[in-house]
Amino acid sequence: MAKATARHILVSTEDKCNELKAQIEAGADFAEVAKANSTCPSSRQGGDLGSFGPGQMVKEFDTVVFSAPINVVQGPVKTQFGYHLLEVTSRQD
Repeated sequence: MAKATARHILVSTEDKCNELKAQIEAGADFAEVAKANSTCPSSRQGGDLGSFGPGQMVKEFDTVVFSAPINVVQGPVKTQFGYHLLEVTSRQD
């Protein structure tokens, strides 16, 4: 069964999400940006969500995590929780 590890940043607006993505793409550390801005409890671990399989996260999240390139920040991804920046850190098919 496929497994992936990923980290994310959750914020309430698409504008904030785009602003944070620009900071990361300009060289800011993903984990530090997550700790300072993410509203998810995972922010304490720099946004790290650990390892999970298909179907364990919301559909929009799953779609990105199991198709996006590794170590490339994706987003904004809208879910019922808000707007996410996602980074797949590893994946096994």
